[in-house]
Amino acid sequence: MTPPSNTVLHNLATQLRIDSVRSTTEAGAGHPTTCLSAAEILSVLFFDELRFDPKDPQHPEADRFVLSKGHAAPILYAVWAAAGAFPREDVMQLRKITSDLEGHPTPRLPFVDVATGSLGQGLAAAVGMAFNARRIGSDYRTYVLLGDGETAEGSVWEAAQIAANYQLDNLCAITDVNAFGQSRPTQWAHDVEAFAVRYRAFGWHTVTVDGHDIAALRAALAEARGMTGRPTMIVASTLKGKGVKLFEDKDNWHGKALKKGAEADAAIAELEAQYIETQDSPPTITAPESRRAEGPLPDFVSEIAAPAYTLGQMVATREAYGTALAALGAVDARVVALDADVKNSTFSDRFEHVFPERFYQCFIAEQAMIGAAMGLASRGAIAFPSSFACFLERGADFIRMAGISMLNIKVCGSHAGISIGGDGPSQMALEDLSMARGVPNCTVLYPSDAVCAERLVAQAAATPGPVYIRSSRPKTPVIYSNDEMFPVGGSKVVRQSDHDVATVVGAGVTLFEALKAHDLLAADGIAIRVLDAYSIQPVDRVGLITAGKAAGGRVITVEDHYSTGGLGDAVSEAVWDQGFTVERLAVREIPRSGEPDELLERYGISANAIVAAVKRSRS
Repeated sequence: MTPPSNTVLHNLATQLRIDSVRSTTEAGAGHPTTCLSAAEILSVLFFDELRFDPKDPQHPEADRFVLSKGHAAPILYAVWAAAGAFPREDVMQLRKITSDLEGHPTPRLPFVDVATGSLGQGLAAAVGMAFNARRIGSDYRTYVLLGDGETAEGSVWEAAQIAANYQLDNLCAITDVNAFGQSRPTQWAHDVEAFAVRYRAFGWHTVTVDGHDIAALRAALAEARGMTGRPTMIVASTLKGKGVKLFEDKDNWHGKALKKGAEADAAIAELEAQYIETQDSPPTITAPESRRAEGPLPDFVSEIAAPAYTLGQMVATREAYGTALAALGAVDARVVALDADVKNSTFSDRFEHVFPERFYQCFIAEQAMIGAAMGLASRGAIAFPSSFACFLERGADFIRMAGISMLNIKVCGSHAGISIGGDGPSQMALEDLSMARGVPNCTVLYPSDAVCAERLVAQAAATPGPVYIRSSRPKTPVIYSNDEMFPVGGSKVVRQSDHDVATVVGAGVTLFEALKAHDLLAADGIAIRVLDAYSIQPVDRVGLITAGKAAGGRVITVEDHYSTGGLGDAVSEAVWDQGFTVERLAVREIPRSGEPDELLERYGISANAIVAAVKRSRS
């Protein structure tokens, strides 16, 4: 197949500029200048470098492209239209509520793997895609386009370190150094060597080019393709707004569309004058030659090995998580695990011992770990990143973007709440349930014992979209039989009678405080119903209403979490229309170090606190 000529690629870049100006002008919004700086980069990438099928963008052997600078979405749409993915005139639907061509890309479009637009995330996702190529034994390559401004994000450098550590020579990134951010020039302006020296220090092969020189871009990409043992960063010096004198290389034009009429017409005429007449053949897309498929996903819940515990055995749910994760890995090769240097505390090292080739150590870089999980999941993996719950909150924006992308990541946060004891408040995740529940379509699971934990890990693998699992540090007694099942959206009534005066709802460690309270109250002749709300999102509305009605409409929630956004709010939202009274026991101040039992007592979520709440509810 004859490669396209430089003239043809130049004309394609001009077309991309015109379509970017037209679509943003029609929308009355967008970022035309950042699109125009990247025109030659995308022209060369898509029509001379990438192997892909515009009619089958999810082909498993196709090269991947991530637009990390997601505000340049109009030119991404323009290049896919130019490739034949959809009619060129459809780019004029940009930002309309009836169109999937949104202001920043999302996977509503088949050629978008991960949502971007929150800057600093694309490189981490690309790392995950490069990991996946190795996982399936594919030679597909991953390319990512970053903006120079987003290089200030620490997550970019987290991802850069991981890529170098894993010698990801199937990864090529390009930084579009157009020198202007939103409010001022970027920190190194057009000093491409300032970028290059940093990437070299991080272990990347680095090439600097004029980002508008098509021949130089082609040579740089060929050099990246031939690199072994290191990822490649191409640092491309460009002009923001290239090709339109009104805003070319000028500040204060970020995110501003041209006005319809004379202003836009003049810019388009100026760009059209840049076409070069040629008889050269139009470009042809290089499609992948083979296709492999991993097949349908198994029924993880039925195929995972059953738990093997005895009633009363003391086991931490974090330990059961590691056991279940290793069992899942044996069921399907799509299950992968990622760690942030706490594998011996989350027990994800049990997976690593059996499947080291599917275990990715990201070190203390939680943002990049979750980003890499996003990239893996976008290519078909079922990714389980895990760390201490408090540290996962550092990656909250990545989890939010995974939700927007509806990616199959299963995040496990361990060592949550004051029940961790003496490490103190900096280590006590007391906001994590609120963070996870705030992500639309994110399933939130909170097992109390080891059997429940193992079953919920399997449920997480079988549940589409993002899942957050909260595991605990303390050992807790096994209370469920090994054949018990825990469907998402369910709950378990673990104590009940015909004379219950209140329903106490717990989850995780507080379930056991509720059980202690049950026994203490029984000694006083007071019966309560105890419900294990192991599924916090979706919560079991039917089960909660049934339990609440059976106990006179009095509900008490108890959670090892701050009062906002956690179990209490989930229960209150579920039963709001039933006329129940709901008292929420939760941690309501910044806690101190101490022994777990001391802390549960001091901050009002102990068995004694539950007993007092039940007695108050009767007065």
